[in-house]
Amino acid sequence: MPLKDLPPDARPREKMLARGPAALSDVELLALLLRTGIQGKGVFQLARELLDIKPGADGQNGFDGIAGLLNATADDLKPVKGLGPAKRAELLAVLELARRALTQRLQERTVFATPDAVKQFLQLKLAARQQEVFAVLFLDVQNRLVSYDEMFLGTLTQTSVYPREVVLRALRHQASAVVLSHNHPSGSVQPSRADEMLTQTLKTTLALIDVRVLDHVIVAPGEALSMAERGLM
Repeated sequence: MPLKDLPPDARPREKMLARGPAALSDVELLALLLRTGIQGKGVFQLARELLDIKPGADGQNGFDGIAGLLNATADDLKPVKGLGPAKRAELLAVLELARRALTQRLQERTVFATPDAVKQFLQLKLAARQQEVFAVLFLDVQNRLVSYDEMFLGTLTQTSVYPREVVLRALRHQASAVVLSHNHPSGSVQPSRADEMLTQTLKTTLALIDVRVLDHVIVAPGEALSMAERGLM
């Protein structure tokens, strides 16, 4: 059923304005953004399928929840029937706005005053990446974000992540502390022995220039693990 044919109190836009966005389900929020369905498939059905179907299931395209959809790339969205250029652009714009909002929050406040914001930010940056990416958040003396730098790509080991490059970048940004991060495309956020060894190597190396390693966050789709919170630092 088209949105315009629904009773007023069931239309997502009217419901949001009357009761606030938290009153809407994920399907309703996505339907509001999509606005229209396609021939033979209403907007609510299209939204539900995008959220419920895992990629490749029964030959259809879906993203296994709102987090998966918001971590989708332009290439991920392109094959989806019913998502033309305008709708794809709107979905990507929502994701980019979320990234920029979290970036601004981390730049204005002490990073560890909002640890969940750090995880959310890193999930938006790294969770959808198909290969491992090693990134560093460089922080000032008040632990506010100075720069987010993606430094190394590929399988990450002590030999593929060069401590010297991290040191040089820390000096360039005049950083007082860093948060390390990388993603696990496999889906597990459990740190490997190599992850623990790399963390200790970088802690030791950066300590020589008086830069503290505050955390190492491992990211996977829908999940993030703080090694500091787990006592693994």
